[in-house]
Amino acid sequence: MERNELYPIFLKVSQLNILIVGGGNVGLEKLTFLLKSSPKATVEMLANQFLDDTLALAKEHQVKITKDSYHSSYLEGRHMVIAATDNTEVNQQIYHDCRARKILVNVADNPPYCDFYMGSIVTKGNVKVAISTNGKSPTTAKRLRQFFEDVLPENIDDLVKNLSEFRKTIKGDFEEKVETLNEFTKGLINKKE
Repeated sequence: MERNELYPIFLKVSQLNILIVGGGNVGLEKLTFLLKSSPKATVEMLANQFLDDTLALAKEHQVKITKDSYHSSYLEGRHMVIAATDNTEVNQQIYHDCRARKILVNVADNPPYCDFYMGSIVTKGNVKVAISTNGKSPTTAKRLRQFFEDVLPENIDDLVKNLSEFRKTIKGDFEEKVETLNEFTKGLINKKE
């Protein structure tokens, strides 16, 4: 059986410099997804033209809008780039330029040209669940997101906050604290025996 070997991480994108190249529907989709999860993300969008919805969303979130054609000089100082133009050659050039500079890159709808995928995300307060299908089926990821949105209780954030406070009161070394928290939280998982 094929296995998903992606390593999931949660990035503090407000501390990273992100460029989205493309001002059409795909660029808007990527920007919307990014800002839904991380409203304070540091983003610049680059394109010759932008949809009105993109401009409105960008204004709401302090996203820098640059009206110009892509050139590799726009990669200076970037941590992450999303190529979302409707031109395959430009997207591939962005990919190669990013790889040469060791910048993480995602070429929309082209898994071989991606260092990372933007999976489905469920957020309830401090709890965030990311779902990946290894770039194979965004529709499956969407359905799983809907499932987890229904399954995770609305008060899960209260639980997380309470456990955070409880954790501060536990005495002992690291291993003893982990053991105490594991014992305390094992009731959260209902195992059928």
